[in-house]
Amino acid sequence: MRVAIIGAGAAGCFCAVVLKRLRPEVDVTIFERARRPMVKLALTGGGRCNLTNTFDHVTDLAQAYPRGARLMQRLFRQFGPEETFRWWEEQGVRLVVQDDDCVFPASQDAREIVGTLLTAMRQADVHLRTNAKVTNVENGNASCLVRTETTCETFDRVLVATGGSPRPSGLAFLPDTAIVAPVPSLFAMNAGDESLHALTGTVVERCQIAVAGTKFRAEGTLLLTHFGFSGPAMLRLSSYAARHLAGLDYRATLLVNWMQGANEEEVRRTLTTFRQSTKLTANHHPLHLTSRHWLYLLTRAHVAPTQRWDALNAKEANRLLSVLTADTYPTAGRCAYKGEFVTCGGVSLREVDSATLALKHHPRIHLAGEALDIDGITGGFNLQAAWTTGYVVAHAIARDA
Repeated sequence: MRVAIIGAGAAGCFCAVVLKRLRPEVDVTIFERARRPMVKLALTGGGRCNLTNTFDHVTDLAQAYPRGARLMQRLFRQFGPEETFRWWEEQGVRLVVQDDDCVFPASQDAREIVGTLLTAMRQADVHLRTNAKVTNVENGNASCLVRTETTCETFDRVLVATGGSPRPSGLAFLPDTAIVAPVPSLFAMNAGDESLHALTGTVVERCQIAVAGTKFRAEGTLLLTHFGFSGPAMLRLSSYAARHLAGLDYRATLLVNWMQGANEEEVRRTLTTFRQSTKLTANHHPLHLTSRHWLYLLTRAHVAPTQRWDALNAKEANRLLSVLTADTYPTAGRCAYKGEFVTCGGVSLREVDSATLALKHHPRIHLAGEALDIDGITGGFNLQAAWTTGYVVAHAIARDA
């Protein structure tokens, strides 16, 4: 049997290794359009490679996978986060778990992960062709024809693992397949309020951030940057609301609760206690907020920093309550930069057999990773989807080899 894998990313390379270990006699060739394999994997997690997540605090997979949660739940029965952890440690990669449940190599170096896969591919005699852009895949009765810009070859099975594509045309080489239009996910947002930019570098733990007028909201660490909002909370929100924000051309209003998840009534009680103090408002504030950030919020609420807390009137207290629990920021578009890796969209899951991840109308063609309409929030969930889908396809092909 000859197998072609289109895309030398995490899902494709992992599938190749698993398949060759199951069926060493299968001939596996990976086609990669770039000059080097796994470029994206080498950069993920800030170059540290957030391999997976423990999922210990995920009570519903939809929290981690805004698209594809039901399919991932089924696929996890074959290969989930526990199996991923064990597989990498069996390869000699020591792993560490952070307080936020994210799993990294102890080396904190993505190159170890890339190197481990490359070594495994060489040992298994996987053929890797770089600078090889696939232009067309034709599904015949007994085989598939894979065309590049310079070659045309026949394979028994094809795996499409090209990663996320910013345009539907990125998967145009597939035969008559429904593509869910891709849009960016996991992105930062530009804030229209330029005064916020003075807080660049400020980190606020356990923020809540939401899109006004919707049910889209997220919690986590919020990072204030020279352009606006970033950090895990913003990235999670962007994932949940990816299509909604794209439909608004990324012009929306964000609501920020700066008070670590406390609701309006809880914050009101806190302010009532503060108003019994004779200290200046500038000098007495919630401990999780920096002095610089607190002064900024007082300005937003039109409260003088030189005013004593016990002199604060009800109107001023209500304005401050509003700023602390539902601070409003019109956005000025998303921040597009090279660190933005993930897209939502891809081949519609309705087109795919959930047991083999093959196209229902073209069962010799399988899909894995972001080529499918599956994407997760930040925290190792997207790489887990790559490992899981790559593993499932490897076993599906091996069964028929």
